[in-house]
Amino acid sequence: MAVQHVDIGDLSTEAGALVRDTTIAYEQWGELRGDPHGENNIMLVEHALTGDTNAAEWWCEVIGPGQALDTDRWCVICTNALGSCYGSTGPASRHPDGGAWGSRFPAISIRDQVHAERVFLNKLGISHVHSILGGSMGGARTLEWTLMYPEAVSYACVLAVSARASAWQIGIQTAQLSAITRDPNWHGGDYYGTGCSPDAGLAAARRIAHLTYRGELEIDERFGTSSQPGEDPLGPYRSDEQRFAVQSYLDHQGRKLVERFDAGAYVSLTETLNRHDVGRGRGGLNKALASSTVPTMIVGVDTDILYPYHQQEHLSRNLGNLMAMAKLSSPVGHDAFLVEARQMDLILRRFMALTEQTPSPHDAAATRGFYDI
Repeated sequence: MAVQHVDIGDLSTEAGALVRDTTIAYEQWGELRGDPHGENNIMLVEHALTGDTNAAEWWCEVIGPGQALDTDRWCVICTNALGSCYGSTGPASRHPDGGAWGSRFPAISIRDQVHAERVFLNKLGISHVHSILGGSMGGARTLEWTLMYPEAVSYACVLAVSARASAWQIGIQTAQLSAITRDPNWHGGDYYGTGCSPDAGLAAARRIAHLTYRGELEIDERFGTSSQPGEDPLGPYRSDEQRFAVQSYLDHQGRKLVERFDAGAYVSLTETLNRHDVGRGRGGLNKALASSTVPTMIVGVDTDILYPYHQQEHLSRNLGNLMAMAKLSSPVGHDAFLVEARQMDLILRRFMALTEQTPSPHDAAATRGFYDI
């Protein structure tokens, strides 16, 4: 199915700002079966920071006919997050008063993104889904779904994320923001229509970020101290044109992102991750996690630098309804949930099997009856 767009109206943010005339983009694979307000086959897949609605492409090893998320059986929906640049309203979108939103686009939280998705599903006539799953920023959204709207989801799978942003994560992500906002072409976020954009800043931000997405073991094994062919970083004077191979690799990653992503959206979504904290306003992290009633599977990566495995262990120890815990073993690091196809296939097949064996919160409540002694 091609990308579709749903207008969800004005959206008030957690911090009290207003996003007018909001649009959410999405794609769908498979046919809806069952009751859109009860038991059904809907799976909501949440993308990571620079992801888009085309989950069947960026997660092609697990989504499709006969795959772990079998689209002959399940109706898979993937939205584009609020604040992004792939069809949903974000800084690059047209403002109702004209021009791009730019600096007028408010800072948003993970909760704002989830609230927007909730309104989006209601617009489609859906008030309940079988399961929600996602990794990294998608994992943060999945976790917030279970706490904000537990009545709307039966099962969840949270991958490669934490209960809140750590000081280290905020620090490394703020360095990325600084690279963009200090670019002379940033213009305070209002570079749209100027004929220029903060490409150098965005590329620099991506180089920093990519080192947190991949594992130290993988990077060193691939590149070590090798020079880029035809260049000499060990010459008598330093030069940007004389690089180690790893520098060329990171430059390539920066160029690729500049070609496909908007700097304003990158700033918006990175700030969103900085604000991630499920304990805010809920009595702290552990109290918030303990209140969770949705059966949830937690998945971590043993070499993750950005969201270290101990953060997923913390989730597993404190969630009120832990369904299972799984570990991806990989030198790749954080991106392993997108790269390790065989392991993810096994993990997600286990998750789907567990959803058929584990009572949903609704089923459990019905079994207990009115009196839970």
